[in-house]
Amino acid sequence: MELRHLRYFLAVGEALNFTKAAARLRVAQPALSRQVRDLEDEIGVNLLRRSPRGVTLTAEGKLFLEEVRQLLKHADESVERVRGLARGEYGELHIGYIPIPTVEILPPALEVFRKAAPHVRLVLHDLPTDELISELRNATLELAIMVQPLGEQTAGIEFEILRDYPWCVALNASHPFARLRSIALEKVATEPLVGLSRKGYSEYYRVLERIFASVSAKPRIAVESDSESSLVVEVEAGHGIALVTTILKLTSGKRLIYRPLTGTTETQSVGIARATKGDVTPAGEKFCEILRQISRGADEPKRR
Repeated sequence: MELRHLRYFLAVGEALNFTKAAARLRVAQPALSRQVRDLEDEIGVNLLRRSPRGVTLTAEGKLFLEEVRQLLKHADESVERVRGLARGEYGELHIGYIPIPTVEILPPALEVFRKAAPHVRLVLHDLPTDELISELRNATLELAIMVQPLGEQTAGIEFEILRDYPWCVALNASHPFARLRSIALEKVATEPLVGLSRKGYSEYYRVLERIFASVSAKPRIAVESDSESSLVVEVEAGHGIALVTTILKLTSGKRLIYRPLTGTTETQSVGIARATKGDVTPAGEKFCEILRQISRGADEPKRR
């Protein structure tokens, strides 16, 4: 028994006429009659009563007609769901992210994606950088929106840059540096710093070491914070100053003072990370394209 036999029977059962059913299916009437007879022989039940006056359904035929309707409807829906999956319209998408560095592009991308693919279940995972890398490698995450991996983090990871942010100095309003319009890296090197947790944000320290190497110094970390929000609290409390990127201004508001950092051209790149050998679904690819569009749109005002 094939779906073709069921479709033939459905056409005859609904039309109650082989000639009309054959025209609807665009097959020869003798071939249609033979296929329906083969179906009856296979299941061992007469589904139709044939007479010179036409065709009627037997009791078994009436029951089978309803079952066939549901079966073919389910088959058609299954095909459409699979096609929808291939178009990125169905499925489950696990995305990792770091909240503050991605605040400019991730929220608007989520809004656009959920309108474009309402049947995709998108699950967000807020994790430190090192955990994001680990989850990408073991395929728990399909994608991560994060800062650019460095050093050994790059093994098995592909990264696509979406935005670049310059580094600046964050401090509270009572700090002497708050009177300056910009702060030289040499001055920052003499100050206690509030940094992120070395355990979860190893790439942050790689960048700091690279920045301070240009003035033959090492960062003087006084406090390690487990998140960017904790870092803001520590700086606000006067426990040190911090080297951060300008994106932090969007989330901390007026709680801190920000001054440009001179003496370095380093920037922090934010973008899309994926496992080199990972499998990104069509839904994931659609989300990536939306992120690119959002990023290009965010750049437009600056170009003007």
